Amino acid sequence: MRSARNDPKLIGKSLPQALALTCLLLMGALAIAGPSGLLAWSENNRLLAERQKELAHLQVERQELRNRVALLDPRQVDPDIAGELLRSNLNVVHPDEMVMLLD
Repeated sequence: MRSARNDPKLIGKSLPQALALTCLLLMGALAIAGPSGLLAWSENNRLLAERQKELAHLQVERQELRNRVALLDPRQVDPDIAGELLRSNLNVVHPDEMVMLLD
């Protein structure tokens, strides 16, 4: 009498089933704990919120820079911006101005 362990038909059927079960378990583990799985969902949402805040900040900064560039148009420069740039970059002042250094 043959035992069930040594039956070649049983081994032939159980090997593909075991491989299929292993693949399914691996896919299930990746769906839960993988880099884009359920456990990483909250981390991805937190990173998305951070990046949206950073994007909003950068858009405001970009708009400010666009405004400054528009004020520095060579055809008609805003005198206040020109004076500000001269004072900050070249240390140029009018003779009647007084400079106060703040700590």
